[in-house]
Amino acid sequence: MIEKMHGIIDEITLDAATFHSEKFQPTFINFFFGKNGAGKSTVAKAFEDPAALHWQAGVNPDSYSILVYNQDFIKRNFDTYGDLQGVFTLSEENVEIRKQINEKTAERDDTVTAGKAAAGERDKKKAELEPLQSTFQTTCWDFTEAVRRTFEKTQNGKKKKAQFSEEVLSGHHAAVHHSIEEISALYDIAYDPNAKNYSIFKSSNDLTAVFDLSGLPLLGKAITSSSDTEFARFMKAIKATDWVKSGHAAYAKHADGKCPFCQQDLPESFEKDIAECFDEEYQQDIAALGAFQTAYSDKMEQLLALLRANLTDVFPKVDTRDYEKKLAQLESRITTNLQRIAEKMTAPAKTVELLDTDTLIGELDDLITEINKQIKANNDIVSTKHDKQLECYRMVWEEIAYILKDEVSAYIKSKKEIEDAAETLDKRVKDLQKDYKRLSAEITDLNSKVVNTKMTVDSINAHLNDSGFEGFRLQEKAGVKGVYEVIREDGKVAENLSEGERNFIAFLYFYHIVRGSRSEQEAGKDKIVVIDDPVSSMDSSALFIVSALVREMLGVCSNNVRLEGHEYEGTYIKQMFVLTHNAFFHREITYNMVSHYRYVSFYQVNKKKNISTLEHCVEEAKRVSEKDRNYNPVKNSYSALWEEYDRLDSPIPLMNVIRRILEYYFLQLCGYESDELCRIVLEDNKERFMTPVEGGAPDYTKFHLAQAMLSYIKRSDSFNDGLHFVDESIDCKQYKDAFWIIFEAMNQTQHYHMMMNEKE
Repeated sequence: MIEKMHGIIDEITLDAATFHSEKFQPTFINFFFGKNGAGKSTVAKAFEDPAALHWQAGVNPDSYSILVYNQDFIKRNFDTYGDLQGVFTLSEENVEIRKQINEKTAERDDTVTAGKAAAGERDKKKAELEPLQSTFQTTCWDFTEAVRRTFEKTQNGKKKKAQFSEEVLSGHHAAVHHSIEEISALYDIAYDPNAKNYSIFKSSNDLTAVFDLSGLPLLGKAITSSSDTEFARFMKAIKATDWVKSGHAAYAKHADGKCPFCQQDLPESFEKDIAECFDEEYQQDIAALGAFQTAYSDKMEQLLALLRANLTDVFPKVDTRDYEKKLAQLESRITTNLQRIAEKMTAPAKTVELLDTDTLIGELDDLITEINKQIKANNDIVSTKHDKQLECYRMVWEEIAYILKDEVSAYIKSKKEIEDAAETLDKRVKDLQKDYKRLSAEITDLNSKVVNTKMTVDSINAHLNDSGFEGFRLQEKAGVKGVYEVIREDGKVAENLSEGERNFIAFLYFYHIVRGSRSEQEAGKDKIVVIDDPVSSMDSSALFIVSALVREMLGVCSNNVRLEGHEYEGTYIKQMFVLTHNAFFHREITYNMVSHYRYVSFYQVNKKKNISTLEHCVEEAKRVSEKDRNYNPVKNSYSALWEEYDRLDSPIPLMNVIRRILEYYFLQLCGYESDELCRIVLEDNKERFMTPVEGGAPDYTKFHLAQAMLSYIKRSDSFNDGLHFVDESIDCKQYKDAFWIIFEAMNQTQHYHMMMNEKE
């Protein structure tokens, strides 16, 4: 388990004011956060009591200077308006140091000029990226318009120039050329929401029945009888054999023994005579011809039915015009052939020839083969639609990459040239910034070595100027060594200083003391620095500067334990303690400190029932594989107020927190005027605060509490003059109930629940 590294002072006992034998073991850097009145000042004053401090074994306390910034320090060093002690050091001013200061100041000025020029060139070079990118995006967009529009569904999420060009530059797509026809064939099906499988066309080969067409040669044979009876010879002589045969077949069954033509009685031997007219071979040929007619008709009927069925629910991409044309031709030829066969049956002696159908059937089978290729391609895509969409997406973007390969190459090259040039210039700027910081530190160090109030004033004014502070500057007072005046922006000596300005100047003075020394006794000693609420009543500009200076001191202290990452030079600060109630300031100086568990500690100062305690902000490891770690008790100032509100059980501090929440949320964030807020809550919603009392007058305690809460924030300067009475006998729950009703009246219950981590 990683353990904390104790500082030079390795234990402090707090046994004054509201603390009772509270002990803690500080590390090198220690942060304390707590509301006003919690006991922070007591922690700071403990450093004035040697009995409260326990030093590491072998450490001589006289080898260290304990520097405490608090209200006592301000009173001691800023007790009369406009006068502030100078900073005295061990060594005397000499010509060599002055010469070095002047040389380094000139060098620093040159560094500033060069830095501004380099920064300007860098920014100008970086500005070239925007038009380059814009031109590239437009080029990509215009060059690929046809592809994008044709295959629009592959562009989802990339339908704006910036998104499209970003995908082009992603490197996800190889530059491969694909024909538009190839992509379209895949796209039209893969991205068609109505795409489905279609039946394969059947060909003549799919006829499974067996048909006896052996009688085909009989069509070209004259089928006649060879009988030699007198009646047979007579029919042959008059060439009426076929006529007699067909007439007998048509009418004999209905003749009733009479000739159908002359109505004379037929001889009894008529049927025998007719039968003897046709010999056995004739009869066999006629039977074979009839079988052929039936087989041919059945086969052609089934074939046509099969070929016609192919035209039911046809794949829309298939062009069936040639197929339908040839099928119609086949139907016509089959009809003609059936007629000719029928003629042959009527006149067996007549020879007939069938029209060619095999060629048409073969051509239809060839068409079916090609059509089935299209249908199969469609069915293959439909059955693997998702994969085919991915394939189509890949092909489209490969084609886009192919179209834009030269433009992409040119853009990447130009962009890299600009970025490389800008990076070179940026390195130049950073090097000059380092030179500026180094020179400033060297100048400050040289200034600290001379007993010269003006040098201190110049250094403080330099901090103000470099930070953009414009409220005032310091000027050495003529004829009074070690005293300087506060000069306003108009050049006049300040007649009044606010509390914040007074504290600000005092802290700048304290900062220079930390960097230098005030007496020969302090010269050469390392420092233990204690800072108690340095930003009280300061405006944002001053707070920013103070935060930066405190971070610098923290950096110097960190140099004692950090092996690398030294942003600031020196190790003369051996231990630091920073105490504040200002959440913003706390966050400003601690944002990069939480992770340094070994040498940084966080504490929250709590006070309950007039007893102060320190809460060490450490999350203990829950498993062997984990490590203990710090946590920052301050999320942000507003959230911290709500956390305080949730914990408080004393009316006076609770009322103060409520005032700050109401002021910040409703006046600063929501933009209400205080009078408007009071009207909505106390006039329009007065009944919400009433508690009915059975048999008596309503209880308006919550209403009066709400009045008291809102009266705190009614003044424009938000100053509490102490005249608003808070009744400690009233249960804190009633205060919180009234506070809730205010949010309810303002239709802000959702915000209340959010800040309290509650579900509505």
